[in-house]
Amino acid sequence: MSTAAAPDPSTAGTADGVGRPERTAGPEIVTLTMNPTIDLCWEVEHLEVTGKNRARVRSVAVGGGGINVARHIARFGARATALHTAGGEVGLRLNRLLDEEGIDHVAVGIDDDSREALVLFETGSRRSYHVVPPGPRLHQREGERCLEVLEQLIGSRAYVVASGSLPGGLHDAYYAAVARRVRAAGARLILDTSGPALPAALAEGVFLFRCNRTEAESLTGRPVNSFDDARALNEHLLTTGAAEVAVTTLGALGALCSTSHGHTELYVPPLPGEPLSDAGAGDSMVAALTTRLAAGDDPVSACALGVATAAAAMLTPSTEPFDVDVARSLRSQVRTAGSV
Repeated sequence: MSTAAAPDPSTAGTADGVGRPERTAGPEIVTLTMNPTIDLCWEVEHLEVTGKNRARVRSVAVGGGGINVARHIARFGARATALHTAGGEVGLRLNRLLDEEGIDHVAVGIDDDSREALVLFETGSRRSYHVVPPGPRLHQREGERCLEVLEQLIGSRAYVVASGSLPGGLHDAYYAAVARRVRAAGARLILDTSGPALPAALAEGVFLFRCNRTEAESLTGRPVNSFDDARALNEHLLTTGAAEVAVTTLGALGALCSTSHGHTELYVPPLPGEPLSDAGAGDSMVAALTTRLAAGDDPVSACALGVATAAAAMLTPSTEPFDVDVARSLRSQVRTAGSV
């Protein structure tokens, strides 16, 4: 449910403007989603190029990196508050869906409409197609309002997860500003994003940065397909102060977790079924490793559960949630190899 206090007059007329959240004993983790979405998941037997495709509504759920992470943290039995934007009629529905799902969240109202995305699942081929629009365009004052509310929410929380893309209208240094606020509050920032905002955020420095191969290639300018490739990138991130912990994922191969103590290769465990989709693997991984970090695990141990959880997420179609018991059972099968 929403943890917001009464709406701030400065945001009156927006979807769900918030005032100063109450500082009570609460979750160890805050997540930030600047560009959330309502994912409309439809399914068809076979997608035809002509005529009508008769579809059935499979699910309607709120998505976006930080919201997904908060959802999965709760499924692991921990607590998180999701801070997000919400605008227009879609924003009202977005807030209602989060309330109905029981996710602790705080909405910052914006003038433009929040976005909706379509996930189309073809049952015959068991393929899914995720069609995502760019989303709203924010005013700078709306971005600043999100930073203010984030600062208020952190309190004594240990970790902040900033995940997902930035909407239009915000400057490329926005996540860098987030990093400064989080550091000033004495918390640790876990960053999972891509695009123009990434270099500025890394220049500011974060506690943990997770990237996939596509994001890694955008930083290196060359393919990142092996542990050696990932090691070169992670070493650069550590030595330049971009991150204290660097996690580069390598698809079906696994992930490389790097700290000042060295590099650890983590291999994807054997899957107990056919992989159906990797759509939710990244957010699932971040949720698992953040949960364990907040519980006091070291980064490598936390990352091992992350790799297992990402594997479990691949067994479900489209953006459907992973099986927590399967994720935990796969944890013991994550093979590691360390190097300095």
